[in-house]
Amino acid sequence: MLKRTLFSLLLLLSFIGYSQSLPLSKEAKISVITCGLGNETYSYFGHTALRVVDPGNNIDVVFNYGAFDFSTPNFVAKFAKGDLQYFVVVHSFPEFLNDYTNEKRSVFEQELLISPEAKQKLFDNLNTTLASQDRFYTYKFIDKNCTSMVVDIINKTLNDVVITKKGDTDKTYRSILFPYFDGHFYDQLGTSIIFGTKVDQLGTKIFLPFELKNSLEKTTCQNKPLVSKTKTLLSFEKENPSSWWNNVYTYLFILAFVVLAHNKIVDKIYLLILSFIGIFFTFMGFYSSHHELAMNYNVLLFSPLLLILIFFSIAKNKRWTYRSAVLHLLFLIVYSIFLINKAHFLIVLPLIITSGFVLVRVAIRNKKRIPIII
Repeated sequence: MLKRTLFSLLLLLSFIGYSQSLPLSKEAKISVITCGLGNETYSYFGHTALRVVDPGNNIDVVFNYGAFDFSTPNFVAKFAKGDLQYFVVVHSFPEFLNDYTNEKRSVFEQELLISPEAKQKLFDNLNTTLASQDRFYTYKFIDKNCTSMVVDIINKTLNDVVITKKGDTDKTYRSILFPYFDGHFYDQLGTSIIFGTKVDQLGTKIFLPFELKNSLEKTTCQNKPLVSKTKTLLSFEKENPSSWWNNVYTYLFILAFVVLAHNKIVDKIYLLILSFIGIFFTFMGFYSSHHELAMNYNVLLFSPLLLILIFFSIAKNKRWTYRSAVLHLLFLIVYSIFLINKAHFLIVLPLIITSGFVLVRVAIRNKKRIPIII
């Protein structure tokens, strides 16, 4: 790994110096590269890059806007905060392709059918970015990522918003994202409940690699196709991992245990976990610059106020325990109505049902009995 890192750094430094004012030959081609989905968190959605091939200048490199440094101080905190710096790097294409061969991820290529002058301008823009502070950018899940950066620099080169999203503009970002987590159940559940209202907006922006690939196939520039027919460089079937725990069955088993246990301690632990998750969501909504985490209505289910209910219960204050339980049942009803047309309704429904059972039990245990006078 160290040798590869040093090699990439040397390649980058030598390429910057070599290509600052290098005129491309007539054989030069620039292509959009789309890489298939992987099973690591960072690879769930695929990847986008730009390839520059020029036999006349012995160039075959990839400009990659998806680089980040794990050794960045406070990496996790910066990523959560939303101010982690991503940057553009250059790789030799054989090395780039070898990585995806090893990961068994498909790679597709779409050559840009633009004029030699536009190719030169795009190449110059890429090199200018690479050699300046503009190579760094603050990553944003929807608004600024490896795909959107490629779209931006091509549109900038063509002096127009040529590349726009084609298809699925009537779907929300949440609906578009949801299937990408197939085979990773708890990732699917986690992203479903941590995202707020922004991902319920219509997905009109290109932000995923295969959205760009599909849009390019339908894009024209000056009444001509912008890209050539898609070429498959590597083809692999995505393998969904199997796990004894990361699946819907363990999720349903745990919730069924909570419902069937009918135990005060189990109920308190369940509500405590929900409240801690709610506190985390609330904190992230205010702390993080990721707009996707703001205005999270899922706190109606994962309510931080459940801590107050637990406090009243421990203090044996039956009146306020009952009132708190009823209040959260009302939250649950409002949440269910609001959620019913959302993409994550079915995956969250077992949690809603379990919470309903627990809160009804708490309310019944603490309801003041009305004396019967004979």
